[in-house]
This record gives sequence, structure tokens and C-alpha cells, in this order.
Amino acid sequence: MKAVAPIEVQPFRIHVADAEIARLKRRLADTRWPEDFANDDWKYGANGDFMRNLAGYWLDGYDWRAREAAMNAYPHFRAVIDDIPIHFLHVRGKGPSPTPLLLTHGWPWTFWDFEGVIGPLSDPAGHGGRAEDAFDLIIPSLPGYIFSAPLRRTGIGAKETVQLWARLMEALGYERYGVHGGDFGAGISAGLALAYPERVIGCHMVFPATLDGGGWHIPPTHLRAEDYGPGETDWPAHNADMTEKTRTHIVAHVADGQTLAYAFNDSPVGLAAWLLIRRRNASDCDGDLLSCYTRDQLLDLVSLYWFTGTIGTSMRWYAEVDATRAAPVDLPEPATSVPMAMAVFPREVRKYPRAYVARRLNLRRWTLMPKGGHYAPAEQPLAVAADLQAFFGELTYESAGHPDRP
Repeated sequence: MKAVAPIEVQPFRIHVADAEIARLKRRLADTRWPEDFANDDWKYGANGDFMRNLAGYWLDGYDWRAREAAMNAYPHFRAVIDDIPIHFLHVRGKGPSPTPLLLTHGWPWTFWDFEGVIGPLSDPAGHGGRAEDAFDLIIPSLPGYIFSAPLRRTGIGAKETVQLWARLMEALGYERYGVHGGDFGAGISAGLALAYPERVIGCHMVFPATLDGGGWHIPPTHLRAEDYGPGETDWPAHNADMTEKTRTHIVAHVADGQTLAYAFNDSPVGLAAWLLIRRRNASDCDGDLLSCYTRDQLLDLVSLYWFTGTIGTSMRWYAEVDATRAAPVDLPEPATSVPMAMAVFPREVRKYPRAYVARRLNLRRWTLMPKGGHYAPAEQPLAVAADLQAFFGELTYESAGHPDRP
């Protein structure tokens, strides 16, 4: 029997070399811009005026060193698990007994999309809440993403990351913990609940993942027309519309991720255009990205992928997940005993009716959010934080023998 190597956790600090910042500025200044016309509505892809204005700010206004310092204000670490480097934030909660909570992102996200929830969740008393609701936060970068690099192994996708995360939490000394995720992160979180029900206190998702037990994004095979209740009857049309808006990158990444990597790893504007049209299509912004995010937030996302050179290995995830995705299986109903919560945001790319979700999962909380989209922690961080605190607060009081939370 092969011995499992111990996991060594080392502090990590973000630092991009001055030469890399200078090289980015040269690339931006030397951009060879394509013609763009009759595209005010982004019908043909990323709008030229928007991209030129953002690139100008990236060149002359955006301060990477200030953004880097903001990221470094939190404790970063790296660990190597099965020869795979994993970067993560580990923010200790300020409270009498913080609940460990593992937050997992998707694509095209980064760990920094959780910036807005860190303070309210780790220090609720400092943000107008109760110290009893504090969490220890563990926020990893997916394998092959950002500082979880270089990834030089094939076959690493959502299912394999479930095992990596379980080992990481064990190495950090957490026997029981909560999980939360969106996009790929929802599939990983649900996967942890399915594989390790004795460890997962509760699973909170903003994307309905692995509901059929077969993968991260499988059409539900047990969904019935009568499952759609009041307020949900237009969701099939919504799902069809969002599928049209998101299918291009899924198909391209599965078939040609490495081909695209040559372009995006060489052109900062090309990288920005590919990432930001995904944000525009699936955010609750009515077509105006700057109504939902600041320019700094958008450029944090792009700069992290640019400086780490990880766009290629992040896109390969789609091929890896597609290759290892099993056919839907007949799981019991519910599929796991772990308490589950779903926060449904109006612009999420996939919305399944409550009756279906409740039948498939041990659904304990269902929240219809008034605003927000696929990138909920970045778009509506306070709403996500409040729902997490409410869900896990209810579980804490329930485990202590109290039926209702005060």
C-alpha cells in the first residue's frame, strides 16, 4: 500500500516582478486593435469602445501594487498535494467558536471574487453582526488557476478536486466544516457533501450542481413539468437563453482550450475580452458591466490570470471535466443526508425549481434573491454572506437542541 505523503503548508505572499508589470504596459500600449462597428449591443462580441477605455485605464490608471497589497492583507498559503500546488487564503474568524467554511470558485473566477464576503463572514461583529456567526474561511484557488500553479498533470477536474479539498481540510486540522460554491465550485461542494457526509456540516450553493450525481453540469433527468411552481414557470426559457449566452466558451474550451491559450497568454486585451464578455453575459448588470463591478474589480480578475499565465490550464478544466463526467446515476432521494441550501439569483445561468431540488437533495434553505447573477459573491457579497450566516446559524442552533434560532 502506497504511503500518503504528509502535506506541508507554507506561507505565501503575492509579488509580481517590476519587469512583468512593465511588460504588461508595453503589451497594452502596442495593442493591434481590430475594427469594430455596429456592435454597441455586444452582438458580435466584446465592444471595441469598452475594451479601448478599459485598456487605457489598465495602462495609465490601474495600480497593481495597491491591489496586490489589498490581497496580501489576508493570510495566503500554499501546499503541495499529490504533486499539485494549491494556493489558498486561510482567514481565522473573530468569534467564540468560528465554523470552518470552505469557499470554492469556478471559471472565470478567482479566489479574489470572495473578497467582499471575507470581512462579514470572518468578523461579523465588526460589520454590524454577531460574533457568534463568525467563520474560519478557507478559500483555495482551483488546481491550475492563478497561484495553484504550475499544473503539469492531466485528469484534474472537479471530481479530483473533491479529494484534494478533503485532504487539504484534513491537513488544516478540520474534521467538520461547511462548504459553499458557485459554478465549478458548486459541483465540488456538492461532491464533498456526497462523498464525505460525516465531515460536511452543510452545503450552500448559488448554482444547482451535481443534482443528478453525474457531474457538474448535467441536464436533470428527473425533472418534471409539474415541478415548476409559482414564479418558476419562465425558468425553462431563462435556462435556454442563458445556454445560448454561455455555450461558446464551453464548446471552445472542451475542444480547443490549448489553441486559445496561445492567443490569450500573449495578448492582455484578448484575454480581457474573453473573460469579461463572460462576466457581462451572466451578471445581473443589464449589459453595463460598470454598473455591477468597478474597473479595478474587472482588472483584478484579468491581471491575476495574466500575471500567473494560467489561462491555459484553467480552460483545460472543461476538457478534463467533460472527459471524466459519468452518465447520470440513480441516487436515492435525497442523495445525501447533508443539509443543503440554495440561494437562487435571478441572473444565474441555470435555475431548477424548488420541488425538484428538494426531492433530490436534503434541502433545508431556499432563498430567492432580488438581484445578482452567476458571480454572486462578487456581485452581491452582503446577500451571500447573510444567507450563509443564516443557514449555518440555523444548523448550529439545531445541533444544540434548539428548534429555532433567536
